[in-house]
Amino acid sequence: MQDRTLSKTGTLGAGLAAIMMLAGTNAEASSHREAPFITENPKVDATDFYMFRSYEAGRRAYVTFLANYYPLQDPFGGPNYFNLDDNALYEIHIDNDADAVEDITFQFQFQTNFQNIEIPVGTGADMRTVSVPVYNAGPVDMGMTDALNVSQTYSVTMVEGDRRTGTRRPVMSTQGNATFTKPADNVGMKSFPNYENYAQAQIATIDIPGCASPGRVFVGQRNDPFVVNLGQIFDLLNADLAALTGATNCDAAPEQFDDLNDKNVTTFALEVPIDCLTNGTDPVIGAWTTASLRQARVLDPTPTFASTQRVGGAWTQVSRLGHPLVNEVVIGLEDKNMFNASEPSGDTQFIDYVTNPTLPELVELIFPAAGPLAPDVFPRADLVEVFLQGVDGLNRPTSANQVPSEQLRLNTMIEATDPAGQSALGVLGGDTAGFPNGRRPIDDVVDIELRVLFGALLDAGPDVPARDVPLTDCAPTSSETFLNTFPYASSPLPGNAIRVDGEE
Repeated sequence: MQDRTLSKTGTLGAGLAAIMMLAGTNAEASSHREAPFITENPKVDATDFYMFRSYEAGRRAYVTFLANYYPLQDPFGGPNYFNLDDNALYEIHIDNDADAVEDITFQFQFQTNFQNIEIPVGTGADMRTVSVPVYNAGPVDMGMTDALNVSQTYSVTMVEGDRRTGTRRPVMSTQGNATFTKPADNVGMKSFPNYENYAQAQIATIDIPGCASPGRVFVGQRNDPFVVNLGQIFDLLNADLAALTGATNCDAAPEQFDDLNDKNVTTFALEVPIDCLTNGTDPVIGAWTTASLRQARVLDPTPTFASTQRVGGAWTQVSRLGHPLVNEVVIGLEDKNMFNASEPSGDTQFIDYVTNPTLPELVELIFPAAGPLAPDVFPRADLVEVFLQGVDGLNRPTSANQVPSEQLRLNTMIEATDPAGQSALGVLGGDTAGFPNGRRPIDDVVDIELRVLFGALLDAGPDVPARDVPLTDCAPTSSETFLNTFPYASSPLPGNAIRVDGEE
């Protein structure tokens, strides 16, 4: 397991160690339940978004997008588990000309299929055929899915231009199918004796409109990679400060500090040839993921499994995610719902949260004994560059007419780094193929953004006291946690880890 306990770094004392716990571990929940409204609609809650040059052997000419939704999935969360919303529109948007408006959108829509498995109960005149109450009525394997009582399929549509009015074309499998299968959630080892083989069989090779080479798509449950001590953090940092100041170290962290240790998430994985994403003159693309619901919803007073409500009206965006942690710890509470509903072209309304970030100042208010640790430099042009423009010489678009906006940006001309050589600190670690040049699973965005918030990109001086401090939340990412092949995210934890033969 990954390290959990925090320790002193460099020469910092209790105040900054506590800061690392507050600013880092709290942020490490990324966008899980980050806005008030989205807590009411967890199926459309985007938790993390990744975009990187594919580093799987033979796939270096591709970009992979990973959009994670539906947080805090307990593996044992039956009998209904974690199907996605049939009445939602999940989207991945790409801006390839820096105008803060999508040029390409991939839309995902789901269909729940209810088999209604029934079994005979009773004998003779008392026998009745009765619907079973469970998700599956027997083991499920690659070619054996009849035991699934509930399953989901999905379609993918590519939109060129405006997401609602642009040119729409279906994305088909190379076998000509317009419908793809989402593997069922990992109920347990008796229900799914070979879950990962079953899930991997649902990776589809796809023909993307206008692309000379085929891509790949997968949507399914995966293990959530984030770690966070939610209980202590949200109880006003109710932690053992002795453990935070060096009495223990990162190598001796107990697993009970990770409240997400046993959670899964649903991953949308999409691999697209680079040539189909750029505009032909600028290698930099920006991207973000959203989810939308219909404006109107009326509950059905006589619901069935397939019908509990009537929905209608225009699609209304309720979730948005580009860079990690932005809505979580940058956007003020009063604007979190608005940020989720907004589009990048309107991000100037949130500019004060970037130029004058509250988190470093709030930390100093909570821990006054720690002294002046936050950079006293305003406006924070360094944060504007990272979050709204792209870093000059790394992943800033070449257009002189760029519209500043919050997007994850990737310079597709920078070669992917082999897995063994990837730095978890990304660009700060000398690995220009990593965050904030896109984002890979290995990138420790918590440590990176902590250091940036406290001045890592600012020139040294008296107003930047924490510039050279190697801030960390002592929860490092590890290449062993992820796959080096598509879909990169690791297999979900089973609801029951005991096999049929009784062995663990």
